[in-house]
Amino acid sequence: MNFSLNVPTPLEYFASLVHTDADFALLEAAVSLAQDEYPDISVQQVLGEVDQLLARLQRRLPTDAGPLQKLRTLNQFVFRDLNFAGNFNNFTDPDNSFVHVVLRTRLAIPISMAVIWLELAQGIGLKARGVAFPGHFLVKVNLSEGQVVIDPLNGQSLSREELAERLEPYRNHSSLVDEQELPLGLYLQAASPREIIARMLRNLKEIHAAQEDWHRLIAVLDRLIVLLPQAWSEYRDRGLAHAQARHPGHALEDLETYLANAGAASDRPAITARAAELRRATH
Repeated sequence: MNFSLNVPTPLEYFASLVHTDADFALLEAAVSLAQDEYPDISVQQVLGEVDQLLARLQRRLPTDAGPLQKLRTLNQFVFRDLNFAGNFNNFTDPDNSFVHVVLRTRLAIPISMAVIWLELAQGIGLKARGVAFPGHFLVKVNLSEGQVVIDPLNGQSLSREELAERLEPYRNHSSLVDEQELPLGLYLQAASPREIIARMLRNLKEIHAAQEDWHRLIAVLDRLIVLLPQAWSEYRDRGLAHAQARHPGHALEDLETYLANAGAASDRPAITARAAELRRATH
């Protein structure tokens, strides 16, 4: 008797991981992002590699270790013993976003490093979360002494002054906020796993769009739309990418979805005109 096994596509597998916010498997979803580029990777094997790192870390901790000792041991392990660091020479390499490559090269961008760091931190019982800070993803840990905000590329804790300085280029200078009272708390809220994966995908989206790599851009947008089904601007961007890739039918479908849901968007006339062109091309 022959049994056929329906193996899910990478996108179907990703959809199953991000379907609900309950028990959202951040690391597994992050690892799976590489499957479009590296179809032969074993996600479970990569998860196993992180489990092995966690086991090594746990062996270094005395059973009565407090949160501060855990944090120091974690950062010593990650940044000194394993030599993880930022890939400053090639920050826009898509491989920086792929966990299995980062584990091999020990080079990362802040958010991919944060995903690995958070898995290890939570695995030793630290109350750690990601922080979607503008321009440079951060992590934070709640200790009895207070909250510590950390750069995931080097483990350094950041003072309020340093955070304010990093925020300055992104702050809205026309706001009514007092110059001395930057709304730091607004920028230090915990990022949900869904928000973290969305930011990872948008990093890849930016890279592929800049290179006009429509095939890869569409694959990333497919995932973003599965992750955020009501992010209407992603439908618009996928439609425009499909148009560039000479897929007028797919392009028209996405642009019409955007127009049906985007309300009085400022680009509505331009997108309406583009959809009309595509409609003529498909008839």
